[in-house]
Amino acid sequence: MLRRTILMTALLSVTGCAAATPTVETPPPTVDEARVRSLLTALAHDSMQGRRAGTEGAAQAARLIAAQMQQIGLTPAGDSAFHQWVHAARVERNGRRRNVVMPNADALDTIPAADRLYDANLVGMITGSDPALRDEAVVVGAHFDHIGIIAPVNGDSIANGADDDASGVVAVIEIARALRAGPAPKRTVIFVAFAGEEGGGIGSRKYLADPVVPLAQTVAQLQIEMIGRPDSLVGGPGRTWLTGYERSTMGRMLADAGIAIVQDPRPEQRFFMRSDNYAFARVGIPAHTLSSFNLHTDYHQVSDEVEFIDFEHMTAVIGEAIRAVRILTDGPKPEWLPGMEPE
Repeated sequence: MLRRTILMTALLSVTGCAAATPTVETPPPTVDEARVRSLLTALAHDSMQGRRAGTEGAAQAARLIAAQMQQIGLTPAGDSAFHQWVHAARVERNGRRRNVVMPNADALDTIPAADRLYDANLVGMITGSDPALRDEAVVVGAHFDHIGIIAPVNGDSIANGADDDASGVVAVIEIARALRAGPAPKRTVIFVAFAGEEGGGIGSRKYLADPVVPLAQTVAQLQIEMIGRPDSLVGGPGRTWLTGYERSTMGRMLADAGIAIVQDPRPEQRFFMRSDNYAFARVGIPAHTLSSFNLHTDYHQVSDEVEFIDFEHMTAVIGEAIRAVRILTDGPKPEWLPGMEPE
């Protein structure tokens, strides 16, 4: 693969600033709340124009994320350094327009220019340290796109997506930072900021078509989605829920190890099927989303702003997520429970 240095061109600078319980050493990690705030503020800034897939705002966010991955010292795992190119076409099927992932840019030649979508996942990795486990991988992800420019409300038309899902992207970056700074994980860890989740999951579908580690050796996927505000139904600040908790051993494994995580309290919302984890689950990989979304009414509105993020809560959740990922990398593999694997 071609490797090249990715330069950060973002407006804001953010550098510097149930199975048996696994016997994994997981000391409480230290997460810098000021850096969390700075990163989230940059990703959800008006200059990103709502990060709609295929736009310059999304490209700017991608460059920022790539720069963070480079600064942390992750191994680039894209087609061009950290960028894994995603090419999609907007087509009509069964009376609905949807985005279809294409194998490469040349495949878009017959598509009208207005229906072409060019984007990228950001992919970095830490190679596992255990000779018996390093060929297995855990994928940790969040989607960095949002819905862009929408109908104005009180003069504001930019849907910044601070909670959805800049908060999850910041978590992925900070998990990568913590694992890179500590003992090398036993399994290989792939960190992905997915493109186009809001447009039909084109980023996760692209990754599954061209994975860094073969899917047969990918033992788990953990998605981080909307962790910027506490949820009173699961105990408030610092606590999260896991989609599809009842489907595999992952949730119980993490809870038994002391992670502040419980079952999704709103199964009627079908959150298990509403993020990039589901694409992984459908190909047989135990995959779930960690969240604290409390059904706030700023979802997909221009009011999903940084000012409404609870940074103390979010920082605590990131600390728990770091410990959770360490358990997945160093402990037993999660397994689907009988009859609970998606068809």
